[in-house]
Amino acid sequence: MMLPFSMADWLVIAAYLLLLVAGGWIFTPRKTETARDYFLAGGNVPAWLAAISVLSATQSAATFLGGPDYGYHGDLTYLSGNIGGLIGAIFVAHVLIPRFYAIRATTAYELLTLRFSETATRWAGGMFLIGRVFAGGARVYLAAIALAMVITGGVDASGIMIAAAVLVIASVLFTFVGGLKSVLWNDLIQFVVYLGSAIAVLVFLRLSIPASNGEILQALAHTPEGVNKLRVFDFSIDFSRPFSMLAIVTGLALLYIANAGMDQDTTQRLLSCRDAKTGARSLYLSVLATVPVVGMFIVIGLLLYVFYDRSDLMGGTAAIAANEFGGEKISIFMHYILTQLPGGLRGLVTIGICAAAVATTNSALNAMSSVLIQDFYRPWREKRGEVAEYHYVKAGRTGMGVIGFAMFLMAVVSYYWQRYSDMGLLEFALQVMVFTYAGILGVYFTALFTNRGTTGSVIASLLIGFLVIVLLQPGIARAIGLPGTLNELSFPFQLCIGTLVAFVVCALPRGAAASRA
Repeated sequence: MMLPFSMADWLVIAAYLLLLVAGGWIFTPRKTETARDYFLAGGNVPAWLAAISVLSATQSAATFLGGPDYGYHGDLTYLSGNIGGLIGAIFVAHVLIPRFYAIRATTAYELLTLRFSETATRWAGGMFLIGRVFAGGARVYLAAIALAMVITGGVDASGIMIAAAVLVIASVLFTFVGGLKSVLWNDLIQFVVYLGSAIAVLVFLRLSIPASNGEILQALAHTPEGVNKLRVFDFSIDFSRPFSMLAIVTGLALLYIANAGMDQDTTQRLLSCRDAKTGARSLYLSVLATVPVVGMFIVIGLLLYVFYDRSDLMGGTAAIAANEFGGEKISIFMHYILTQLPGGLRGLVTIGICAAAVATTNSALNAMSSVLIQDFYRPWREKRGEVAEYHYVKAGRTGMGVIGFAMFLMAVVSYYWQRYSDMGLLEFALQVMVFTYAGILGVYFTALFTNRGTTGSVIASLLIGFLVIVLLQPGIARAIGLPGTLNELSFPFQLCIGTLVAFVVCALPRGAAASRA
């Protein structure tokens, strides 16, 4: 049964709102004259701040709610996925970032203009916008689950719509005036709130388990089902497992390359630094910091397993776990928040989830607006005559409003999508990113490592990469009669196949008078 929010909870939430308002006032620049100031914070962001912003943008409500859920049902193998992150970071730091800085790029897709054409850049930027609306909307939905329970006391469609609207509007407001500079400093505030609330609940949960650390570790290593929940590496050759070592060094490495080097949401932060070396350093810092942050959420899930499923360690009695609320699916961590946390702490954890969502959403809004304006609107407008640079700042603000509405619609769609899916929250959030990454990876690998490809093959590659991922969805794969192995592919292997097909399609024609990027 859901515990009602107490006065202490509402005071914590009010304090958080005041912190946001104060942060917005303090960190919003008073003058933003150029598009570079608005979209890249003037190009002088320190490595540590860019790293925190990258971490804040990528560790969304999916990690906050899905990490504990993964630990509760599984083990520590998700942590080993950071090996794929390191592989991806090395590639981006040494191959992509130097090229971006050499051409003074504002977006990750301007590189394709030199290699192919402005049309190719716009198509790649368009695929990014579609993919980020998918992924951003899904993350807003996951945070809206928690907020809906607070606002409406339920997780039905109407509650999700109200909560999603609140999150999107808040994100737009805190990004609207100052652009990326506001995003970066607000990301720092959100990250402190996000991390602090997670530490608080971890400490409270551990203190509520009467067993010693040694007993807990023994119980996790030897469960009644014969499972070792402390396992970090999965060396099985099973294409349905998304975090096996084979999946990590292939598909997950590709996912991180696409996210850090070809997804403007992350790449924008790396381009806002003083030079390429600083940008690369910020990327490495963010990958290293991910390990303890994500590890904490997985550990919360392991302790939830002890709390709910091991009465022998709980003094003979254990709470009853549930994964539904009002007839709708929720994560085990959300159930714990609603039924076990005391007043004040429950409010703190709720704003932690909201902080994760706002940080992820406002960064996505600014990144998508930068692509919309710099890669689409600016070339169109400049062909019709020059305007003052500040015109593009105002256009960027309008773009954020349009994109915010699109993300809200996708959050509502995600409610129905995940409702009828068997995927966990982490898999669901990562899965939706794969649809557009396959084509973009195929195009970039063609541009970087071959002299082949044309604007036409770029467009074909982006579309076919998207189509391949759609066809590899288990339900569709079974319906169209694909071979058995392809029916249950996890998302990393879907990305591998999609990228390979997209690369072949893009590289088929011989490049005509195109310079090597």
